[in-house]
Amino acid sequence: MNQDKPRTDPRILRTRQLLKDALIDLLQEMEIEKISVNRISERATINRVTFYLHYRDIPDMLEKMADEMIGDIQNALNSKPLHPNSAEEKDLWVMVNLLEHIAEHAKFYKVVLGSKRTPIFTERLLKMLSETITNSLENHRKSFILDAGIQKDIAIWYGSAALIGTIVAWIRNDMPYTPQFLAKQFFLLLKLHHKDLFIPPKMDLH
Repeated sequence: MNQDKPRTDPRILRTRQLLKDALIDLLQEMEIEKISVNRISERATINRVTFYLHYRDIPDMLEKMADEMIGDIQNALNSKPLHPNSAEEKDLWVMVNLLEHIAEHAKFYKVVLGSKRTPIFTERLLKMLSETITNSLENHRKSFILDAGIQKDIAIWYGSAALIGTIVAWIRNDMPYTPQFLAKQFFLLLKLHHKDLFIPPKMDLH
């Protein structure tokens, strides 16, 4: 018995992609409040009625696009090295995959994360990253935050805010560094910060 999910008609996928591309183009030009179904349909060169075959309205379209974005990012995060030497190497691999995915879809992410016009995407990503960091703390670093006297929820806030802040700044600055370089720099900063938690600053004896 075939357990595979039924494939979506390629024509439906093509139409949805046209609509999404049209919305992204319009978001580069104007605020979301000024965008109408008519404008999206005209830019996508399809009939207005066709829009409603796929989405109830623009908020529904944004919700579904955010869902798809999280699904794509989770697929990138789920990719693992074959033989990771450590939890740190695995985390670095995962972040590189995430940044490479964003770089491959730079136009989309520059609009939905690099601007403040569609906060739903940033909010959804922040929620997903918080859940990912929660799992990482539970599986690999629980003893570290307990030994350091750090509350788990504060560690999650800090880690997710630092990560999404770094990603958004990278996008807004036109991705001046490669995903590999940025990921390594990010983990060097985290390692330096963690080291400082345990090593007191040198006292000036002069």
